[in-house]
Amino acid sequence: MVLTETAPSRGCDLLAARFSAAGYEVSFPKPQDRERGAMIVSRLPFAGPPPCEVGYLPCRAVSVTVKTASDTVDVTGLYVPSRDATPAKTERKRRFLAACRDSIPTGADQAAARIVLGDLNILEPDHRPRYRFFKAFEYEFYDWLTQAGYHDAFRLRHPDADAYSWVGRTGDGYRYDHIFVSDPLTRTVVECSYLHEPRAARLTDHSAMTVRLELPVTNALVVSDPSDPPPAEALF
Repeated sequence: MVLTETAPSRGCDLLAARFSAAGYEVSFPKPQDRERGAMIVSRLPFAGPPPCEVGYLPCRAVSVTVKTASDTVDVTGLYVPSRDATPAKTERKRRFLAACRDSIPTGADQAAARIVLGDLNILEPDHRPRYRFFKAFEYEFYDWLTQAGYHDAFRLRHPDADAYSWVGRTGDGYRYDHIFVSDPLTRTVVECSYLHEPRAARLTDHSAMTVRLELPVTNALVVSDPSDPPPAEALF
């Protein structure tokens, strides 16, 4: 599971602590003050060092390798900066996307299973409807992922569907959130969809995404319910 827009807050610290105490693997590089980032929570054990390290705003690019039954999968969770029309925020987003391009390994390697996912704050070039205020560098990052051997998992299962993970106040929809899989994983994608219930319930302003891969797993961690309160400390 990848959580985005995490913050240096008591709430995010609690999430990380509860999942960890419940037996999950957790990677949460804490953002600096007023910054945001991402968190990865896994029922599969981590293996080795992070496979990808982004040099600019690194807390927004969390990367782990997880063990499957016979191999590993690299997972990179991104929270790409949003922007307005100001030069500073536009350059910040442009610089982060450039750093990702410099750091994310190819998806065309047939010996490496990789997933890149998160709130990318970009649209596919043929997004319906078309919004004129998006710049070329934003569409180019989507194109770069496909040219680097990654495949839009939602489009693998729903090639023509209009789907939106964020909806503005005027009702206009945007597919900002994406899951990309590398070449070797394309045949394993069973389903990929958006879950709108968290957004509809106003728990968040984005819909969640889910992907199901047909991969053998024999080493899942034994976990408990992270929502259960921790046991009280015994006093002797």
